Amino acid sequence: MQATRRNLPQLLGEARRWFEEGLSAAMEAAGATPVSATQAQLFAVLDDQGTTVSELARRMSVTRQTVHQAVHGLVAAGLLEQVPHPASARQRLIRRTQEGENAHRQAGVVLERLEEQLAERIGREAVDFLRAALEAPWGQPASPGSR
Repeated sequence: MQATRRNLPQLLGEARRWFEEGLSAAMEAAGATPVSATQAQLFAVLDDQGTTVSELARRMSVTRQTVHQAVHGLVAAGLLEQVPHPASARQRLIRRTQEGENAHRQAGVVLERLEEQLAERIGREAVDFLRAALEAPWGQPASPGSR
């Protein structure tokens, strides 16, 4: 029986999980506060000066409720804080605490190491091609009925 060929979104998801699992294991080994994959993704899309919950939800393609839950867990862990939005009395900005900044920098180093590990396994040229393909502008997906 022939195995079904995995589609590109499946492969990209598996690649993302490889990085997430490697990051989580390395951070845990270093004694960092454990975070979920959603919380780690939130860190990745958070602006340095802070970001609103609505914008985080848009960037992560999740609901505001999901972001609120992730934020509350990270606030409780001392990694994020909520501060007043300078342009809106109704909104708050979510930003990293000093401890959160330290964890964010540490995670960046770990991700660089993981990318180097990947290059050792599949070749630097393959990693460079993968990066170039993912950084290229893809445009909008085709509308139904168009080619």
